[in-house]
Amino acid sequence: MTAKHLKMVIPMLIVGLGLAACTNEESENLSEGELSIVTSFYPVYDFTQRVAGDQADVTLMVGGGSDPHSYEPSAQDVAEINDADIFVYSSEEMEFWVPSLLDTIENDELGVVRTADGFDTDSHFDAEGDAGQETDSEVESVSDLPYDASVLGVAGHYHSGDTITLRAQHEDASEWQWYVKTSDGEWSLTEEVTDDRFEYQTTREDVFIQAVALDQEGNELAQSEAAHIHIDDHDGEDPHIWLDPVLAQDQVRMILEGLIEADPENEAYYTENAEAFISELEDLHADFDEAFRDAEDRTFVVQHQAFGYIASRYGLEQIAIGGLSTEVEPSPSRIAEINQLVEEYDVPVIYYQQGANSAIAQTVANETGTETAVLHDLESLSEELQAQDSGYIEAMRENLEALKLSIN
Repeated sequence: MTAKHLKMVIPMLIVGLGLAACTNEESENLSEGELSIVTSFYPVYDFTQRVAGDQADVTLMVGGGSDPHSYEPSAQDVAEINDADIFVYSSEEMEFWVPSLLDTIENDELGVVRTADGFDTDSHFDAEGDAGQETDSEVESVSDLPYDASVLGVAGHYHSGDTITLRAQHEDASEWQWYVKTSDGEWSLTEEVTDDRFEYQTTREDVFIQAVALDQEGNELAQSEAAHIHIDDHDGEDPHIWLDPVLAQDQVRMILEGLIEADPENEAYYTENAEAFISELEDLHADFDEAFRDAEDRTFVVQHQAFGYIASRYGLEQIAIGGLSTEVEPSPSRIAEINQLVEEYDVPVIYYQQGANSAIAQTVANETGTETAVLHDLESLSEELQAQDSGYIEAMRENLEALKLSIN
């Protein structure tokens, strides 16, 4: 096991003289005796909560609306981990910011659980990280114009080969200039594009894109901030391991091991919780396996390439039409590309991650003659699931029913 676990100090309850009843002070001491656990993002949080039960205070770093790939830990995050007993995360392929975060932690007694260690024996950290790459705050602008223009459609990250569609906004703009630069290059004007829509096919390299608004005489009015197009191919590794109900069981076992190391007195309690949750995961796996074991149509099309582990586990084929945004309608040429794919594979459904009811998704459905449905990647928990007080198991069962629309 590569996760470090250091000896934890368990506070002792001070018992007063006499036969006094339990007081509020004693209740506070009990609360102080609970483990303090910080988790990186939703699946890790849910798994940890299921194992820890009411014997730990489990908190979540990356909440709804944030992308775990591109998350930037705050000073408050660092302070909370400095005061915590355990930090739990998945892997550096998913949370690439973890190595640099842990470098700033001064808590020598912090136990670190890397849940991917349950089945991944690769090195614990990539010490180089993203060192040397230009950050958003370091990007020089095209000009000294005010940042009164905006660019819509930028996702948290992309994969190589994705075709992204961006759209610029400024109330007085008649034309636009679009500029592109790599992290170590200079701004280059894309002369053939002068309207408010810009399409760009990604390579393996991050780029920055900036739009400049022009008036009817061609005078510059305003510029957008530089939009960072972050390419994350996960070094050829799919980090979405929690979407495989079998691999999820391995993650739960790693969490169990970490909690027992930190709090051996409650080993039986944590073990019972973990075994109950693993039993639910086994049932979930059995239902997926039964649903797709004899399927003839085994291909499904997704907006974002995140479901490779589900495809691999159950013998399915995932096809991604990367770069689609729920903010900006794709161009006619992009619709034509998707239409060709729909016809080639006889696709009945295009899956979107927690955005299938958006107007953009419906536009794509109408233009391609398909339906849309949601697949939960569970990098965060959707507002709909939160409102239903649902968690990982319920979301995965929704994924199962959604996939049945394509795979039968």
